[in-house]
Amino acid sequence: MLSSKWFLCAFALISCAAFARQDSEELYFVKAFAKNKYERSKIAEAGIAIDAVFSDSVTFFGTEEDVRKLKGLGISIETSALPDRDWGFPSGDENYHDYPETLSELNSIVSEFPNVATRINLGKSLEGRDLAGIRLSANPNKDSLPTAVFLGCHHAREHLSVEVPLKLARHLADRYQRDPRITQLLNTREVWIVPMINPDGAEYDIASGSYRYWRKNRRANGDGTFGVDLNRNYGGFFGGPGSSGSTSSDIYRGTHEFSEPETLAVRDFLRSRKKATVLVSFHTFSELILWPWGYSYDPIANVTDRTVFETMGKKMAQWNHYTAEKGSDLYLASGDTTDWAYWELKIFAYTFELSPSSMTGGGFYPGSSLIEPTFKANIEPALFLIEKAENPYAVLESNADSLRFLP
Repeated sequence: MLSSKWFLCAFALISCAAFARQDSEELYFVKAFAKNKYERSKIAEAGIAIDAVFSDSVTFFGTEEDVRKLKGLGISIETSALPDRDWGFPSGDENYHDYPETLSELNSIVSEFPNVATRINLGKSLEGRDLAGIRLSANPNKDSLPTAVFLGCHHAREHLSVEVPLKLARHLADRYQRDPRITQLLNTREVWIVPMINPDGAEYDIASGSYRYWRKNRRANGDGTFGVDLNRNYGGFFGGPGSSGSTSSDIYRGTHEFSEPETLAVRDFLRSRKKATVLVSFHTFSELILWPWGYSYDPIANVTDRTVFETMGKKMAQWNHYTAEKGSDLYLASGDTTDWAYWELKIFAYTFELSPSSMTGGGFYPGSSLIEPTFKANIEPALFLIEKAENPYAVLESNADSLRFLP
């Protein structure tokens, strides 16, 4: 769990329509006091998309309705204006990739490194954008080798979660036949990277020239609200705690599991990859490594699998210095990628909540200076997972590093 000194902003409710989820809504930065996972889950159950967890509180971006709802539950809160951020792509954050630039970079990698890089497409978003990605392997036969999968940007405002997998793709392709470790990995593994699962939402978040703090996709819900939280729309535990049936909620789960073309495409893709064994879903922010279960406080019943999750998670945390823990140790959340991927496909799936550690470090919009250090902090965790794709259970063996992959 994170702990941090709280930076107190002004407490008055200040109109901030430029950042509203809908034109008629005002959005505020909210601190809600909660001292344990049960109190935090109570907040999540109210339909709140918790963004950061501290020892005595959580923070999120919410509307006046959210504020009234929590007050009605007897939860103590503080509210303040949103940070002054009027720089969007590309004027202030030129190094971030919007959707066209993401496609261009993927195509560039394939063009420069055709011996190991192949362009892939999972399907189409709600508004018709490609769910584009890249396959990295020296073996041209798909689904022939142990497979690692990296996904970015389920949530629109989490632009750093695009940059890390995108940079990982170039890093691997560029170092093939130059770095012995990466050469060995791409000779014996498949790596599939899809950096932008929610292109519609990501484009909407930056379309006005100012960040909108948008989280969901762009589903028209038929009642004047927009968006489904893609990371509450997966199957297995759809509709459980920590998701909402209210269309106006930032954690609105949709009408049914896999109701959205984006999550449906991920589902069908992963079902087709019979040798996929490890997965990372990149998010921001808080510097966490999370594993199932998120929907329940109970641990994974299979003790061996649970130990693999814990061992790999804590090993990766030694490199990026994130906090490694079971997802529900923060608060309950149902219908997410990693719970479903492990439940149905037995993939050892992790959520990485990238930098910064808190809102005071920039929150969802920390500036382009954080891209490179965040990527570098996560190179070793990524390579470790790719190596373990052959047999994740090998982390439990005393000679687990017989090939000397690890530094």
